[in-house]
Amino acid sequence: MSVFTRDALEGSPLADLHAIASELGIDGFRRLRKDDLIGVILERQPGGVPAGDEAPEADSDAPPARARRSRGGRGRSRSAVDADGGDDAPAEADEASDEEREPAPRSRSRRGEGRRGEGRRRDGERRDDDGGRDRDGGRDRDGGRDEVDRTIEGVVDVLANGSAFIRVGGAGTTSDDDVYVSAPQVRRCELVSGDTIAGPVRRPRRSERYASLIRVETINGGAADEVAVGTPYEELPAAFPGTPIAFKAKDATLKQIADLAPIGRGSRVSVVGPHGSGRSTTLRLLAIELAAEEGVELAVVLAGSRPEEAAEWAAAELTPAATASLASSSEAQLQAVERAIDTGRRVAARGGHAAVVIDALDNLPAGAARRALAAARNVPAGGTLTVIAAAREQVGGETTVIALDGAASYAERRPVLDRAHSATMRLELLVGARKATTIVKNRTKAATPAKSKAAAAADDAE
Repeated sequence: MSVFTRDALEGSPLADLHAIASELGIDGFRRLRKDDLIGVILERQPGGVPAGDEAPEADSDAPPARARRSRGGRGRSRSAVDADGGDDAPAEADEASDEEREPAPRSRSRRGEGRRGEGRRRDGERRDDDGGRDRDGGRDRDGGRDEVDRTIEGVVDVLANGSAFIRVGGAGTTSDDDVYVSAPQVRRCELVSGDTIAGPVRRPRRSERYASLIRVETINGGAADEVAVGTPYEELPAAFPGTPIAFKAKDATLKQIADLAPIGRGSRVSVVGPHGSGRSTTLRLLAIELAAEEGVELAVVLAGSRPEEAAEWAAAELTPAATASLASSSEAQLQAVERAIDTGRRVAARGGHAAVVIDALDNLPAGAARRALAAARNVPAGGTLTVIAAAREQVGGETTVIALDGAASYAERRPVLDRAHSATMRLELLVGARKATTIVKNRTKAATPAKSKAAAAADDAE
């Protein structure tokens, strides 16, 4: 553990101080005021720096956070997080804003509950009288630890501010019975929307609206600690896409893609073409199909898009997971892309299916654009991450290139594929040998210069 200075600790949120105190084995840290807690941490940390003294210069800028092992982009260890690990409960002014918390009636007053020796658990068992500790190892509210009310298993819905809810009614539904998951738990366990987690729950306190998760015990059926030491993403096996994405809409552009450059789960796709060729329109058509694909978690990233294009995405009812406007710096656009890619990698590493659609890679450094596209992967008998991005020209390493014909698109007022330069690698694995042969013949025919009528007539005469 790093040696912390008083200035560094004073600038840290209380949740991080609780996490540090838990690691140092400080008892009753939740009952200490912040100044007192900082003093105890300074005394108990390795090296025993007394309160008010400065730590060694080499560690003066060390952030007050747990040291974690980075494993292939997965960042943090997903150790089980309990109530003493720094996870604050959701008060009215806590990490989720009023707009992000679903409007629900305030929970009924629990006057009298939590008094030592008087409260009852819902299952009818009285708490023991040894300092308020119940039979499950928790304490009542006066004792400092949270009383376990029940256990729950459900689907996680991560909010934009980093906190989350377990949706008891399933993904996409909201209920007054949903269970709050704090932002520190989401970060430590690297939870993403769609994960199924389980753990003990405590009742809402007087100022709270929802019950809260005490700790994460399982993630997608596996123990949280076991999930943390999984294979790094870069070391997962990879195969060419073998499950095609079927287009349901009757659209001429989508039909051309299906006939010339089909895509599948785990495809690495670039949509290239000159200005005005309809790259953004093509991306929206593909995003709508991916959103309807069962079992695929879609994230749309607008990186450097024009305001008019952002309005068109909103009109298509596709809410971006991240947005960096045309006026944003290339660094801001890169961060927006990387956040969505990182989430998609975690979904795929856990066996799920994710898709990231990026409009566009034009303002990113060449190396960053390649890294974003390179994240796509089809893990045999596992998860997939599909990445589809617009770019002025091919990025390199694509499994599918959708090239747009600028002149034809302008004339027909819709995106039109350049038949000679649109292609998919290993077609036979994706669509079967027969259809692959037909697609190759069509592309070969399109790439051959058309003969004049006179030359064609001469050939027929022969």
